[in-house]
Amino acid sequence: MNHSRNVLWTTLIFGSILVLFQASIGATIDTVEDQDCPSLANASYMQHSQLIQTLTHVCRYDRLERPIEYDSDAKRLPIVVKTRIYVYFLQNLNSDLLQFKMHALLQLRFQDKRLAYKAFQRDDNILGQKHLSERLWLPHIFFANERESSILGTDEKDVLTSLSPEGNVILSTRMQASLYCWMNFKKFPFDQQLCSTVIESWMYNTSDLVLEWEERSPISFDPEMRLTEYNMEKFWHNTTIVHSDEINLRHGAFLGDYSSLSFTVNLRREIGFYLLDYYLPSMMIVAISWVSFWLQADASPPRIMLGTSTMLSFITLSSSQSKNLPKVSYIKVSEVWFLGCTFFIFGSLVEFAFVNTIWRRKENIELKKVNSKYIIKSTLTPRPSRRQMGGSLSNDSRARSCSSLDNIVSSTESVRNGNGNVNHGYNNYLTVHPNLPIIKTECADNVSISSERMSNEHIIDIDKEKKETPPTFTTMTPQEIAMWIDRRSRFLFPVMFLAFNALYWTFVYVL
Repeated sequence: MNHSRNVLWTTLIFGSILVLFQASIGATIDTVEDQDCPSLANASYMQHSQLIQTLTHVCRYDRLERPIEYDSDAKRLPIVVKTRIYVYFLQNLNSDLLQFKMHALLQLRFQDKRLAYKAFQRDDNILGQKHLSERLWLPHIFFANERESSILGTDEKDVLTSLSPEGNVILSTRMQASLYCWMNFKKFPFDQQLCSTVIESWMYNTSDLVLEWEERSPISFDPEMRLTEYNMEKFWHNTTIVHSDEINLRHGAFLGDYSSLSFTVNLRREIGFYLLDYYLPSMMIVAISWVSFWLQADASPPRIMLGTSTMLSFITLSSSQSKNLPKVSYIKVSEVWFLGCTFFIFGSLVEFAFVNTIWRRKENIELKKVNSKYIIKSTLTPRPSRRQMGGSLSNDSRARSCSSLDNIVSSTESVRNGNGNVNHGYNNYLTVHPNLPIIKTECADNVSISSERMSNEHIIDIDKEKKETPPTFTTMTPQEIAMWIDRRSRFLFPVMFLAFNALYWTFVYVL
């Protein structure tokens, strides 16, 4: 009996000791867990660094996991990231590389309720630099059209992080980026370029993250910002969705739809520089080439030197302004101007070669009328044949007829004496017929027969059936024709250049 009672007491004592041991082990484990996960009970008295370390402790915060929220139907919602950009420097477009450089402040705002501490009687914001942002989850975004980008700053990068008691995180980063911009130079230098800045989510698709512009002033510019070559007329922003698949791998190996933000600036080129350094000098060069029209046609050295020097000067001027442009396949407006001015300068050289060739001709040129049509035709065909005037005789036959008539007249006059009587000493046809009509020749083109008798004088017209008087021809020397062409060129070239300018500037500003 006593033995049984002792065994019972021994069992009870052993069980009590075991329970006390288990309780002590459990209390020890709880103490260790409390020490590994610091409490927020005294959060109102903590410093900002201690509060951040406590909020972002691994026991309650995972910086690799995005903030998660659910709707009323327990559906997982994507996190919304509000975006704002402040541009304080915009460099002129690099036309050769098709890019522009921008210095801007990029601001991202989102809510992470895991970082809220308002329930612990704290209402002050926590501000920090890069070391604070390294402890938080941040959306991974990038510039889709960047050539290169970097965060500004010297020793400490210019990254500002703000945390509010409600868990709102604001990340502000000063950065510079060289962005690609496709440019259209068809109307250069009267062109305007549309350059965009595209921001996209890199890691999370639209089911996890959505980018949105701030409702108030999403895009703003420094009021002191100035551009030397361009004038910013307007800008606008847009929100789109980018699809990534096996072909479009702009988001690495991740497939799906990604949120994208963009803003576009409309930049119009200032033409003051090009007017003063290209268009006005080229007009003067073209006008200088017209000075050769006032020089004599046989003055070959000065006219050749003037034409070639103006041509070379204009080519040098044009190449200097277009050397920074890319080699495009379409025709630019500046090239139309170049071709037009080259045509006028080359035309003055061709005009000199033309008049100099005419000047060196040795034979005179007969013209039916003194006008542009017949002068130009005669210069191209120096010996044109005359048309028959009333009959079928050619110029040569009429010339021979005129010659024979002259011989007859001289023979008739030789047999008459001073008072009109016939000299009977000549036994020929004229002595037998003393009253033979006298044929008088006026010119090769006008032929008339006149009969003069002793008592009265009768004029006989051989071509009396012909009613129209044949036209007369005018003879001009090659030197006169060359000077005539120079005088017309002094007026024709400026008028044509003014017409070219009217068409060119109308196309530039109206079309």
